[in-house]
Amino acid sequence: MRMKDEMKVLIADDVAPNAVKLLQEACYEVNTRKYSPEELKEKLGHYHVLVVRSVTKVRKDLIDAVEGSNLKLIVRAGVGLDNIDVKYAESKGIEVKNTPNSSIGSVAELVLGHMLSLARNLHRSNVTMRQGAWPKKEYKGTELFNSTLGIIGYGRIGREIGSKANALGMKVQFHEIYDVQDADDYAKQVGMDTLVTTSDFITLHVPALSGKPPILGETEFQKMKKGVYVVNCARGGVLSEEALLKAIDDGIVAGAGLDVFEKEPPKNKALLENERISFSPHIGANTFEAQERIANELVEILLDLCERRHE
Repeated sequence: MRMKDEMKVLIADDVAPNAVKLLQEACYEVNTRKYSPEELKEKLGHYHVLVVRSVTKVRKDLIDAVEGSNLKLIVRAGVGLDNIDVKYAESKGIEVKNTPNSSIGSVAELVLGHMLSLARNLHRSNVTMRQGAWPKKEYKGTELFNSTLGIIGYGRIGREIGSKANALGMKVQFHEIYDVQDADDYAKQVGMDTLVTTSDFITLHVPALSGKPPILGETEFQKMKKGVYVVNCARGGVLSEEALLKAIDDGIVAGAGLDVFEKEPPKNKALLENERISFSPHIGANTFEAQERIANELVEILLDLCERRHE
């Protein structure tokens, strides 16, 4: 049996064209058609591999619908796995993989982009100047240099942001649920209360947990330093948008950078019209370089599966 020639891959969400091309070269059949959730339940069992990004949700009902079928592997073309019921899939003999290294740098740079935009009011002046205003005195900024950055979640992306922030002369502290033994010398592990009360900038890099309250809710916002900046390029739901708006109104949060939202696209008018928030439409991994890396990691994962099936 030539497993490589018989491999059937369904790419349910949009990936870069070069990823499709490389997978077509590595495997016999690649389908990029978009199915509705009900159609996916009917069609998925004909494929060996399902590739998703963040749009398609792989929950218990979909997994049950393909139990005992050809499906052997689900690949998340990206870092997070919160749109996949990983443990349940694995309990049914379906492997789950992601591409953890693909978007580390791109997300870290977006976080810094939001931080710089907020600190120097770039997101605001870009709008008001187009309206004919010249708010030179109003938009007095602050410097990242010598300020304290608090990183919630010290995984790959959190560490990368810490490294880049340190290069800019920021003081770096982080909160992680387990004790980190190999943190860089410039990064200090602290408790959650210490982080939220002493940081000038706070960035989140943790997954959203179903049924759990946001990591940053009203209690946490009310403890923050007056004039703090908060950035979320991780997942919608780890930060309470309602609590954020209240903290801005209360004069606690000076500005926020949001790339992810509780509902996407966001419909919260009060959120979208708040001039102290810098927005981007979930583009953390949306760089040419990151998409190239995703393509290469996908091919490596698929080729590894082929080799193992030949053994």
